This record gives sequence, structure tokens and C-alpha cells, in this order.
Amino acid sequence: MSDEDLLRGEICRVGRSLYERGYVHASAGNISVRLDDGSVLITPTDACLGTLDPARLAHIDAAGTQTGGDRASKTLALHRRIYAAAPEARCVIHTHSTHLVALTLQGVWAEQDILPPITPYYVMKVGHVPLIPYHRPGDAQVAQLVAQRIAAMAARGTPIRAVMLERLGPNVWHRSPAEASAVLEELEETAKLWLLCKPKPAPLDEAQIEALRRQFGAAW
Repeated sequence: MSDEDLLRGEICRVGRSLYERGYVHASAGNISVRLDDGSVLITPTDACLGTLDPARLAHIDAAGTQTGGDRASKTLALHRRIYAAAPEARCVIHTHSTHLVALTLQGVWAEQDILPPITPYYVMKVGHVPLIPYHRPGDAQVAQLVAQRIAAMAARGTPIRAVMLERLGPNVWHRSPAEASAVLEELEETAKLWLLCKPKPAPLDEAQIEALRRQFGAAW
């Protein structure tokens, strides 16, 4: 079995896992993987992540031309822009996760950080997550805004693994589908904790965060 075949299967496995556990619903959300030659596999438009077919994933060559599979997700341009802006990224996942979308409807903690650093694993596994103001689904301007935010955070020495699209949901990226999924899950569960807590908990203080930087290399 080729590396591409393995990745096709991994995309479907992660999609099914996210769907079965309620991180995605209906035909919302998409997953892509960047291959070694610069081409991209991405879930088809309006596909249910719980019932993906490996053979029907869209294949996009390095120049951006679709060469196989069903019609690519309308968020393809955003995924390709993330890969260009974050060279270490090999997988991008977008969902409409309930608690994260609810957070943007209720009001995020801050535009630079949609959630405060309330748990050590949020600091270590997720890091800063900026808010991208609302644009209609598939709007090409979003890709430019996300790329600018990735570059700005990298210049600060705090690279990011996720952004939150207002009213739509998170885009997260990492070196593999499993690692990107883990970031997504930690992000969604932290949003759930934040929304459930009344009164709101205090964030970790600077000394506590500095200890996570020293011990675990947290990028905060």
C-alpha cells in the first residue's frame, strides 16, 4: 500500500471518529492532507466526514488543479494558503464544533485569544487561537487574513496551530491527521469548559505559563 493510500485511509478514519463523537455533524467540516510532492488530498464538497470513501477524496496537484476524486471542498483555497504559510503543516481540519461556534456567538475572551489559558494542556497542545472576523463560507479573503495572522504570530515567536472563523468554526493544522485532530479536540473541550464555568475561572498566571514553556516548550 502506498503512502498516499495510507493517508487516504487516515483521513477517513479521523473523519469518522470526529463524526461519531459529535465534533462534526451532517456535511459540515473538511479535512485535507499535503503530500510530499506538494499536492493535496481534501474531502469533497458537502461530504459527511462520517462516511468518507478513500477513493473519492479530491486530489489537487501542486499547481492547484484537481486531478481526481469528487469536487473539492469550497475551502480548498484556505487549506492551500495555510500550507503555504505554515510549512510544517501536513494536515488541516475544519469543523463547526458546537461549543467553539457558541463561543463566537456569545463573545470570545479576546480577538487575539478566543479562550484564556485555563488549563495546562490548552497552553501546551493548542496555544494562541486568534479570531478571524466573519466572512461568508468560501470567501477568498479569509485565506489572506489567516495567512497574515500565521505570519504575524510566527514573527512574535509564538507560532499558532489554529484560528477560529467567527460563526463558522475552527481551522487547525499539524503534522498528521491524528495530531491535528488532537489539537481540535483540546480546543473544543476547552471552549466547553469555559462556557460551563460560572463564575469564570482565572487564567493560569505568567509564572505557571513560564513553567510550561521551560518544561514542555509551550509556545505561549
